[in-house]
Amino acid sequence: MCGRFTLTLQGSMIADWFEFEPGQIDLAPRYNIAPSQDVLTIIRRDVGNQPQFMRWGLIPFWAKDMSIGYKMINARAETVAESRAFKSAFQKRRCLIPADSFYEWQGAGKSKRPLRIMLKSEEPFAFPGIWETWKDKSNPASVPVLSCSIITTVPNSFMEPIHDRMPVILPREMEQVWLDPGNEDLGMLREMLLPCDPGLLKAYEVSALVNSPKNYGSEVILPVTAPFK
Repeated sequence: MCGRFTLTLQGSMIADWFEFEPGQIDLAPRYNIAPSQDVLTIIRRDVGNQPQFMRWGLIPFWAKDMSIGYKMINARAETVAESRAFKSAFQKRRCLIPADSFYEWQGAGKSKRPLRIMLKSEEPFAFPGIWETWKDKSNPASVPVLSCSIITTVPNSFMEPIHDRMPVILPREMEQVWLDPGNEDLGMLREMLLPCDPGLLKAYEVSALVNSPKNYGSEVILPVTAPFK
């Protein structure tokens, strides 16, 4: 799964990397992004790539209330095209969710150690995401809520010793293909949801500070051991 991640770059660098106009959205480094928080997404509009904050945890349009979103932070690559909650978004509302690392907890005896996982290049990357608009039908005056999920897949050989799932990391050359709302080739889209090359990844252990989203400063990403092998 993917339950925490980071986006630590300055806003202008993110805008340049993901090809949207700087100044469109206020961005600050984030070191411990957690479910139900607003996360940066990139969607495609007629004018090009657009940044948009969305609640992490997709709320299907048919949901009676927002609480279901806590169970929808991830969509499985194997079933996203058929799932009642996700299939419409997969077909019509895809997004990029920028990151520069994610956290996973590896079992270590009776405890678990948190690891920060990132590209060896330390460059930003994008999770493929899907998004939805939800409105409280019991309150006509309510404001529509935009929400999203990160798509996960089976682990590659690097992630297998850590966890039985991992987020998909899109190859950079496929990001715009994923965003294209005119792309209706669902077979090709599903083929994009494979685990990345294990040789691209590195990891190191961080402190238990990351266990709580109340800890969100830069100290969260400080290493406590040598890089994971």
